[in-house]
Amino acid sequence: MPELLIALVILLALAFDFINGFHDTANAIATSVSTRVLSPGQAILMAAVLNFVGALASTEVARTIGKGIVDPKYISNEVLIAGLAGATIWNLLTWYYGLPSSSSHALIGGVAGAVVASQGLTALNARGLVEKIFLPLIASPVIGFIIAYLVMGLIFILVGNVAPKTVNKNFSKLQIVSAAFMAFSHGSNDAQKSMGIITAALLSAGMIPTFRVPIWVVIACATAMALGTSLGGWRIIKTMGSRIIKLEPVHGFAAETSAAMVIIFASFFGKPVSTTHVISASIMGVGATKRMSAVRWTVAKNIVNAWVLTAPLSGLVAAIIYFLIKSVS
Repeated sequence: MPELLIALVILLALAFDFINGFHDTANAIATSVSTRVLSPGQAILMAAVLNFVGALASTEVARTIGKGIVDPKYISNEVLIAGLAGATIWNLLTWYYGLPSSSSHALIGGVAGAVVASQGLTALNARGLVEKIFLPLIASPVIGFIIAYLVMGLIFILVGNVAPKTVNKNFSKLQIVSAAFMAFSHGSNDAQKSMGIITAALLSAGMIPTFRVPIWVVIACATAMALGTSLGGWRIIKTMGSRIIKLEPVHGFAAETSAAMVIIFASFFGKPVSTTHVISASIMGVGATKRMSAVRWTVAKNIVNAWVLTAPLSGLVAAIIYFLIKSVS
């Protein structure tokens, strides 16, 4: 029976990574598709490959997820199953309605909700949650907005007197590079979250002696995310690529470069951030350099509402699922 539960945790974690891939495909490619720099097929193929490569880059974020939310001794297979199920259900709902919510918030909220249902609030690592998880998650979009605003402002200073047609022609090529950078950074942060969950499950079951991500877990999670990315997430791509602001290649380059820098920096220090939040905020930062009215703030408000609701609602769903599991076990 324990072996079956471990297998179920691994299966759900890989399924979450797969859904994360197609749910968050828009993070890397929406701006490139909307500006017609890349065709949808080209953009998705590039994003899938670089998501895989990025996922192999480090395991620091996996360690934070596996040990930062709750002490591994409080983690059971039932908790992880409920947490992953809650996060996955929320991801599917927001994908269906085309809302670019955070897979990171969903996973963290789901695991936290399941742990609270199992052990109570005292089981949560409050300091770790605040310092290692929630502060980076909250601060990263703000930093993304500011950097994108500054990068776009600098570009205006440098090429402000150049004909727009010439600027967009040159930045069309540069945007391919920035989209690749964004896809790599997405893999370096998001794929590691499921790695952390699987490793925590293996540790709690005594199948590994210390919290060290096995290479097969790294490859499995990277592959699941790449496969999910290859399917695309067209509903969210539409929201990200055209409904927030009208993008030209120069805007796409500034938004993607700014977001990727923030995400790579966070991955290097093992901080889980929401790639969705960061790129959304970066797009808004770029739009704000035109004029504040260039950003469709009604759409932005709906996105922010999804951000705020994601963690608590994922946690609530996970808690309900945990109680259902216990009632039939």
